[in-house]
Amino acid sequence: NLSTVSEFVLVGLSDAPEVRFLLFVLFLIIYLATMAGNITILVAISTDARLHNPMYFFLGNLSLLDILCPTITMPKMLEALLLENKVISFTGCMLQLFFLIDVVGTEIFLLAVMAYDRYVAICHPLQYMNIVSMKLCACLAIGTWVAGFFNSLLHTSLIFTLSFCGSNEVDQYYCDIPPMMALSCSSTYSRELVILTVAGVLGSSAFVVTLISYIYILVAILCMKSSESRHKAFSTCGSHLTVVCLFYGTTICTYVRPSSTYSPNQDRIVSMLYGILTPLLNPIIYSLRNKEVKCALRRVI
Repeated sequence: NLSTVSEFVLVGLSDAPEVRFLLFVLFLIIYLATMAGNITILVAISTDARLHNPMYFFLGNLSLLDILCPTITMPKMLEALLLENKVISFTGCMLQLFFLIDVVGTEIFLLAVMAYDRYVAICHPLQYMNIVSMKLCACLAIGTWVAGFFNSLLHTSLIFTLSFCGSNEVDQYYCDIPPMMALSCSSTYSRELVILTVAGVLGSSAFVVTLISYIYILVAILCMKSSESRHKAFSTCGSHLTVVCLFYGTTICTYVRPSSTYSPNQDRIVSMLYGILTPLLNPIIYSLRNKEVKCALRRVI
């Protein structure tokens, strides 16, 4: 009832017809490659009995998130590039933001859980199957999805109870927190404070779990006498650490900062890194650095 805006216009990436078509082809190829890569990873994990263990169970959850993340934003972006239909309804915008924050939040928590899994595997290898049981894996996975859901519910309710009574042009190719706050004609200070606090506490908690896990992992690896053991330990953690650096760096740049520093052009590039590039690279990173995944992928293909 507070809003007088019934629909929003997504500014998009370009208005030049020839550039739009080239961008459409490029992003369509990226989207299809992302879908193919992550679906193949999911099929490989579900059909290969040798991959039915905690590490690959979490990797399957990550691949599912990497399918959902671009699917939330890219179809609308592709429609805008091809058909110039940049209009999105108020409800559609709200749902897009909700599902995006849900997926991003869930992935942050999941990466922390995966770091803990690698810590147990390297620092307590003999007790690994007892500590990280499939029951615990299921509980941790459900916990990440539930935490992501409630985190997104809070953020979305804070954004869409604002008043939107002026411009309805969203300076982004999808509905996101910073550009929506920039459009509001009511005070955003209290909501911004809550969002920064919640994002800071939850994000930093997941980051601390990841950081502590990798400190213990590094110490354990350096104490190994065999160079072969060290190389094997590094190879099992390298993929996850690469993904963590890519994802944390880009999401922190986007969400954990005040709206006064909002820059549309900069945010557009950063959001593409975690929303489009990271889901594309994750299956490549894991398949290149993991012999078991490569063998499973060959069998699936």
